[in-house]
Amino acid sequence: MSKVEEFEELRPLLFSIAYRILGSVGEAEDAVQEAWLRFDASPTRPDSTKAFLSTTVTRISIDALRLARVRREAYVGPWFPEPLLTDPYEDPARAAELADSVSMAALLLLERLSPLERAVFVLREVFGFGFDEVATAVGRSEAACRQLAVRARRHMREGRPRFEAERKERDELAARFFDALREGDMAGLQELLSADVTMVGDGGGKTPQFARAVAGAANVARLLTALVPMMARIDVTFEPHEVNGQPGAVFRDQDGRVLSTLVLDVLDGRIQTVRSVANPDKLAHLGPVADAWAVHRDFKDARRAHRSS
Repeated sequence: MSKVEEFEELRPLLFSIAYRILGSVGEAEDAVQEAWLRFDASPTRPDSTKAFLSTTVTRISIDALRLARVRREAYVGPWFPEPLLTDPYEDPARAAELADSVSMAALLLLERLSPLERAVFVLREVFGFGFDEVATAVGRSEAACRQLAVRARRHMREGRPRFEAERKERDELAARFFDALREGDMAGLQELLSADVTMVGDGGGKTPQFARAVAGAANVARLLTALVPMMARIDVTFEPHEVNGQPGAVFRDQDGRVLSTLVLDVLDGRIQTVRSVANPDKLAHLGPVADAWAVHRDFKDARRAHRSS
């Protein structure tokens, strides 16, 4: 098997490791590309290509995360990971860990860990690497990696909700949510939301995204039923779609360009959090990106026309 073939076979794994460490599709793709360049430039073939490339992409990702943390401290408004519609790596034996670890909620919890803790947690708990492999990848002793794993697990466990929804229940609730959203049914929406639900958006200061979190079932239902039906008047559409392994949707402008993504956290039979990502820099990997300011102007014009009619 050629170097290129070996690398392409492992690319889905490498991307999935890098994305979970970085929370960014673009930065993960850059890390994978850099791993390829180092592999291609190596004069000798490693005993284990998987071990070599996993180690390489992990170290690149740790370094990239340290730099990204500095930028994220200056980020305008809430910072969310870049939405991922499809995780390229599949492993039936670890399907539950893979699905759980890519959710927005889990990635935001991972942000609380140090870069080393995060890398150790991802390799050990998500992908099931042995501690000897983890130690090689992060350049620490096995004993140190075990301690890092214990701390990371504790932090992740402390931030987890107590009762997470079963997939079937979650998907049924989401379907009802999007039906009510499409119909502008405020009472129907409110019934699906937890009393202390929050709706928050990541616009990065680059879109007319609502700047502060909206809290409470009545407030969130009122906002959604004020926004979405009016957006439909200017031909903004949405299609339900899994986002980071959770129920969500992709919103598009009248020309089919990506405007934003929406993702739902479901707990105890109710929607607990509604997260929107509208920063155009975080949507480019999904396709052509809409001009959010132009959509916003059209929205305001449509609302004025509706009020005066």
